[in-house]
Amino acid sequence: MPSDGAGFYGTQVTEGPRWTHGEPYLFRLMGAAAATKFYLCPGCNQNIPPGVAHIVAWPKDSGRGAEDRRHWHRHCWDRRH
Repeated sequence: MPSDGAGFYGTQVTEGPRWTHGEPYLFRLMGAAAATKFYLCPGCNQNIPPGVAHIVAWPKDSGRGAEDRRHWHRHCWDRRH
């Protein structure tokens, strides 16, 4: 599997958050059953509790690949621009 995490089923490429100036990001949906701990959404700085489906996203070409994954509320990811 690629070190950037792109080999995960359902991973897509899209434009990243506003502060990345259009840098490509990889993202995928994390289902409720797979969400087993609290995450902090960078879009609103609020918790995503266990059992809530959400988006996992990380820079495609920069940083540390999958180590830079961040967990976003779906609505925050949709408003990231």
